[in-house]
Formats: sequence, C-alpha cells, structure tokens
Amino acid sequence: MIRKSRPSLFSDIQRLTTMGMLSAIGIVLAVTIHFTLLPGGPIKYDPADVPIFIGALMYGPLAGLFMTIVICAVEMLIASTSGLAGMIMHIAATGIAAIVIGCIYRAPRLNRKWAILSIACGALAMTMLMIPLNLIVTPWFYGVPVSAVVGMLLPLIIPANLIKAGVNGIIAFGLFEVLRIWLDAQGKRTNGSAA
Repeated sequence: MIRKSRPSLFSDIQRLTTMGMLSAIGIVLAVTIHFTLLPGGPIKYDPADVPIFIGALMYGPLAGLFMTIVICAVEMLIASTSGLAGMIMHIAATGIAAIVIGCIYRAPRLNRKWAILSIACGALAMTMLMIPLNLIVTPWFYGVPVSAVVGMLLPLIIPANLIKAGVNGIIAFGLFEVLRIWLDAQGKRTNGSAA
C-alpha cells in the first residue's frame, strides 16, 4: 500500500517532490520518445502517460490530473508539433484516464486486482473520449472534414488509442508493482529495526 492519509508537512512535501519527479520524467519521455503508432495514422505513441498513471495510483485523481496538465503544457512549449489542439486533446484524454484510475484505486481497494481494473478502465475511458474529441477538435483546428475523421475512427484512431493506453497502462502497472513491493520492504525493514 503506497497511498496514505497522513496530514503532515513532511508527507505533503514528500508527495509534491514525488509528483515533481514523475512529471519531470514524463516531460523527458514525451520529448525524447515519440513515433507514429499505425502507418498512415495521425496518433503518435509516447510513454509520458506512464508516470502520470503511477502518480494517479499513488496519490489519487487530482494528483494525476495536475501532473497531466503540467506535462502537456511543458511538452507543447518545447516539443509539440500539434500545438494547442494537441495539448487540449492530450490533457482531456490522459486527464480522464488519470481521474478514473485515481478514483477506482483508493482505500480500502489498494491491491493488485484493483490496480489492474483501474488502469484497464482508465485506458477504456481515454479511448472512448478520444472518439468525440477527434470528431470535434480535428475538424475545427485542422480543417479536416468530419467525414474523413469518421472514416479514420475504426481503422486508425480507436485501435491506436487502445494500443497507446494499453501499453502505457501495462508499463505503469509493472513499475508501480515494483515500487510498491520495494516500499513495503522498506517499511518492514524500518519497523523491524525500530522495534
């Protein structure tokens, strides 16, 4: 169990520091690793959502949403090729995933089964939200006909979003499990030495 409810200055500083480090990792990943998922598709893969998902599991939905906004804003300023439209879509898609993950994975459901379920639901929420977002934002910002976007939904947009969210979710879960096991071991060692 990682998420704790200890209202102390130290825990607040520790949480903000961890969120800052995860956000910095997300920015580096967004800037350095990105490639087109499906040939001819408009969606690029980047692993920036991995630390966001981990942050949502550790600290809840608002922390995940805050990290999403920070990472997307910085990415747009230094490396984005999709501009404001890309930032809006990224914040909305990853933000809804982080909110779903953080809301499902909360006390007393802090175990592996609920972590998997929360990530799976977050990935589905992201994929579903990207359907109306693409239908609204893409024609408005890029001048692409709605009919062209509709034609890309099943062969490109939906599969690419599922792949992106699924891969990032699997990586986040694996890293979170390692982190959780390590922190549990540290806690037991500390408690044992203090006894």
